[in-house]
Amino acid sequence: MRRFVTALAGLACASVALAAPASAYEIDPLTRQPLTDVLTVRVRPQNASLPAADPLEQQATVPQASAIQKEVVAYSGPYTPGTIVVSTAERRLYLVMANGEAMRYGIGVGRPGFTWGGTQNITMKKEWPDWRPPSEMLKRRPDLPRYMKGGIENPLGARAMYLGNSIYRIHGSNEPETIGTAVSSGCIRMTNEDVSDLYTRVKVGTRVIVQR
Repeated sequence: MRRFVTALAGLACASVALAAPASAYEIDPLTRQPLTDVLTVRVRPQNASLPAADPLEQQATVPQASAIQKEVVAYSGPYTPGTIVVSTAERRLYLVMANGEAMRYGIGVGRPGFTWGGTQNITMKKEWPDWRPPSEMLKRRPDLPRYMKGGIENPLGARAMYLGNSIYRIHGSNEPETIGTAVSSGCIRMTNEDVSDLYTRVKVGTRVIVQR
């Protein structure tokens, strides 16, 4: 059963794709330049007890890899503080802050044929959301489950922010190795750590600009 659940990990706004080996993420997928802090692995000792609070802490039992670390960068764009700007070309998400700065996160974006652009607003936020594949995805993959309860194995990850009336979301992922790639069906995916950080910084109503 666990093998079946793991196989679904990439399907929340994504099609099945072969995962590249970890060594492939020693090079930034956009700039093709070497990355400094390439691989971060957090493994909880087997004899450690799991906390009963946020399941995000329990995720430490699963090896995590992310080649792109969030960082504060200079920002001189036209958008006001509090705006989220998604650059699908860069595969980066910017949360505009005051004083000419932005928090920049690595993201996974839609694969060719599933990219989109425009302006939306966050209409709903959920912690450890359940997953119900949209009808468009079920037409392509009728073998998918119609419902999966939220949790560590859920393809939507730790947090989800829903964009307008669309089927798209900014959400976490149980496939952190896909950050920086184009594999989804249009959703913006982040590591569970990064999406949880963003979740605390934004509100329902936040403006989201998606640039192709």
